[in-house]
Amino acid sequence: MADLVMLTAEPDGAARVLPALTLLAHHVRVAPMSPSALVEHDGVAAVLLDARTDLVAARALCRTLSGPMGAPPVLLVLAEGGFTAVSRTWGAADVVLASAGPAEVEARLRMIAEAEQPAPQAHGSSERVEVGDLVIDASAYTARVRGRALDLTYKEFELLRHLAQNPGRVLSRAQLLQEVWGYDYFGGTRTVDVHVRRLRAKLGSEHDQLIGTVRNVGYRFDPRGRDAVAGGRSSGH
Repeated sequence: MADLVMLTAEPDGAARVLPALTLLAHHVRVAPMSPSALVEHDGVAAVLLDARTDLVAARALCRTLSGPMGAPPVLLVLAEGGFTAVSRTWGAADVVLASAGPAEVEARLRMIAEAEQPAPQAHGSSERVEVGDLVIDASAYTARVRGRALDLTYKEFELLRHLAQNPGRVLSRAQLLQEVWGYDYFGGTRTVDVHVRRLRAKLGSEHDQLIGTVRNVGYRFDPRGRDAVAGGRSSGH
C-alpha cells in the first residue's frame, strides 16, 4: 500500500477529485495546492495534483515540484478538456482523467513507481552502453557495430539507445512514443515502426534482430540477437 499526497482545494479531497482512488488500497493525505505541503515527503510514492479547473496554477505548481525541490513524481488529474493544454514541459510523470476507473488509476500509479526504479542497464554507464558488438556513446552521439559507425538521425539514435538501455523489456509503441518522442508529439504509433525498420537496415542483416518484435505489443531489445528471437519476431516490421 503506497502513501500518496493529493494536492487540491476540494474540501472532500480524493473522493471528489478522483473517486476511483478511494476504491484502492492506498493511504492518501490531502493537502493544499502549495509546495510547502511537501516539505516532508519521505515515504510518499507519488503526488496527485488536481488540475481539473485551474490549469495555470497546476502547471506552475507541477513545474516547481518537478524542479530542484525533488518531490515525488506527479500524476496530474485532469478534466477532458485539460489534455489539450498539457505538455512535457510541465514536468508531470503521467496524467489521468478524473473519471478514470480503479484499474487505470492503479496501473498509472504502478507504472510511475516502476519508472522511478533505476532502469536495467547494459554494460557501462548511461553515457556508454555496450551490448555485444554494439557500442553506444551518448556523450559523442555515436553508435558502432564491430567498429563500424552507424549513420543515424537524432531520433534513430535516441530510439536505439533507449531500447539498448532496457534490454529484455517489452516496450509498446505507445510507450516508445512517450519515452523517446515525448508527450508533445502528436504523430501516430506507425512512426515507431518506420524508425525501427530504418534502424534494422542500418544495423545490417547480422545484427538487425537485436531489435525483436513482440507481436501485437511492441518491441524488445534482445542482446542475444538472432539466437533469441527466432520465434518472436514477426515479419513486416
